[in-house]
Amino acid sequence: MNVGGTLIAGPAKIGLSGKVSVPGDKSMSHRAVMLAALADGTTEIHGFLPGEDCLATAEMFVQMGVTIDWLNDEKTSLRVHGVGLHGLKKPATILDAGNSGTCVRLMMGVFAGQDFDVTVTGDASLQVRPMKRVADPIRAMGATVNGEGDLLPLTIQGGKLKAIHHVSKVASAQVKSCVLLAALYADGETTVSEPRPTRDHTERMLPLFGQPVTVDDNGLIHLNPTGKLTAPSVPVYIPADPSSAAFFAVAASLVKDSDITLGRIGMNPLRNGWKRILADMHGAMELQNEAQVGEESVADIHVTYRGLNGVQVNSADVPDAIDEFPVLFAAASLANGTFALTEAEELRVKESDRIAVMAAALQAAGVNFVEKADGATIVGGLLQGGCIVDARGDHRIAMAMAVAAQCAAAEITIKNAAAIATSFPDFVPLAQSLGMNVRWSDQ
Repeated sequence: MNVGGTLIAGPAKIGLSGKVSVPGDKSMSHRAVMLAALADGTTEIHGFLPGEDCLATAEMFVQMGVTIDWLNDEKTSLRVHGVGLHGLKKPATILDAGNSGTCVRLMMGVFAGQDFDVTVTGDASLQVRPMKRVADPIRAMGATVNGEGDLLPLTIQGGKLKAIHHVSKVASAQVKSCVLLAALYADGETTVSEPRPTRDHTERMLPLFGQPVTVDDNGLIHLNPTGKLTAPSVPVYIPADPSSAAFFAVAASLVKDSDITLGRIGMNPLRNGWKRILADMHGAMELQNEAQVGEESVADIHVTYRGLNGVQVNSADVPDAIDEFPVLFAAASLANGTFALTEAEELRVKESDRIAVMAAALQAAGVNFVEKADGATIVGGLLQGGCIVDARGDHRIAMAMAVAAQCAAAEITIKNAAAIATSFPDFVPLAQSLGMNVRWSDQ
């Protein structure tokens, strides 16, 4: 995918050092705006991620009649004047989710409960990502979804929804959250069953807006709609994004003499897969200043250099690390021994086919990377660099290759890296502040 933007990265000249605060959690930023817009009353949100993905969600609600006041120039704090579950208006134009799968899939749950139709689309990458997984459950609840092969653009005609018991075939927080948002409009209790637990930000955040959610010991999720959401009386604070932190944690684990601290990172246990995998690889990480922010825990992460080892990834950690595998592949390419991953076929339907694209990029840099249908085998220890690679418009590929390049023998040129703006607009200046050798080609 051609989105422009070229990064020049590596090798690092010194060990990384310093303390940085990465942006707010992307998953929670999406959900906070959605629930605030659907609530009665006004909600203040602080720590919002002002990346293109989350701004696309905010803009959708603006186009449906919600007023949003930005409280600072950085757009990390905002005030959302909620219109209630039934206060949205039919948009005058097609709504555009840009590159954001989270935006479109969760919003389809919201659209399912409206009394009007909405047409939603996205960029070229999003238009080939699977939507049947969310279209089918909201159809079962009573919405109509029309489109070519269940790919964007899609038109959703909302309606009177009925409660369902949804058994998800894939471990996907987006599918679960879509169903739970639609369930706010249903006529009774909706339940959701997953093959494995996935990130639970939706379940944690809904009670802040007055909507109880219960989870059985066996993982079955219950939502019996109260008929309204209510803006919380205190601001919603969003922790720093663990997925963004992972790039710097891996970089510090790879570059000799590194010693960094990442501030107030979200510690949700269903987002900690990358930390468990990095620890299994012998990474040196220490949690400091642990605290609670709303329904989520946070901590500073202190990371120092220690040579990494290859591992057989525990399949139980895969859903909790699904967004971080590109940078874990970078770690594996420089580890001692073999890194093996299976049961991660979901990586092939992200913003890009992340197995194939990382394979091509790391192979070009001299890494022994063998693709598998559901994962990869990587023999680490050598990364030559001195090459041009294509991030294919995938923000996590671009940042992962910038991390890998810190330990390459020669610099790596990363094309089509501008998509970093979707999730981590300040990645380059923050990386530079720690000592990473990375710059935009026009700097």
